[in-house]
Amino acid sequence: MHTKTSAKKRANRRANASDPVWLFDLDNTLHDASHAIFPAINLNMNAYIARVLQSCGLANDTAAVDAARILYWQRYGATLLGMVKHHQVRADEFLREAHRFDDLPTMIRAERSLARILRKLPGRKILLTNAPRSYSREVLRHLGLHRHFARHVPIEAMRVHGHLRPKPSRPMLRKLLAAEGLSASRCILVEDTVANLKGAKALGLRTAWVTQYLSTDSTRQAVAGVHATARSTKRPDYVDVKVQSVGQLFRQLHRLR
Repeated sequence: MHTKTSAKKRANRRANASDPVWLFDLDNTLHDASHAIFPAINLNMNAYIARVLQSCGLANDTAAVDAARILYWQRYGATLLGMVKHHQVRADEFLREAHRFDDLPTMIRAERSLARILRKLPGRKILLTNAPRSYSREVLRHLGLHRHFARHVPIEAMRVHGHLRPKPSRPMLRKLLAAEGLSASRCILVEDTVANLKGAKALGLRTAWVTQYLSTDSTRQAVAGVHATARSTKRPDYVDVKVQSVGQLFRQLHRLR
């Protein structure tokens, strides 16, 4: 009996070896963060940056706050990294303050039947998000998606040699693939952010660009301190498939194999 069970497990592993491994982003990919969540993060982040600038004896008016936030986002890929580097803030404190919401469930909007869509997609799913663990876990549970992900990689877990390296960090992606024992060619990154897709493609991953929730005003999203891209009709060369929603991925599987 033990021999038969072991043989079955080995057969299942071999059968699944050809299935893709999906690396899913969260905000503006699995749900609409632009509707209410990003604006709330903007306000929270503004208030926190203003307090930090004031404590350092620096100007903390609206113009100064905007300049710091956007400069750090452009230079480091996330406002958080600039605040840690130049103002020695604690990353966990910054993330906690930026993601304070009065009633998060009422702010979440997503396409219908997401759980069914994820269940239909062959292969293992990993959540790979630049959002903090507590927030992303709450969003997943509200949408009923947590059971579909084999692993949850929030920004706190994106460290290389002890330093935070969120997307689009290529060293972070290499470390993740090595830890999971995955070849890049087997993985598909599903994202709304083209900068993250570009880095992943350079490492050999396949890429799917989700555009449904992208604002036509990239500046409004940029102030949230995260990579964002305005809606575009042109698919970059480093994007294998461009879809409006996650629900369209199943129809594009032939182009991602």
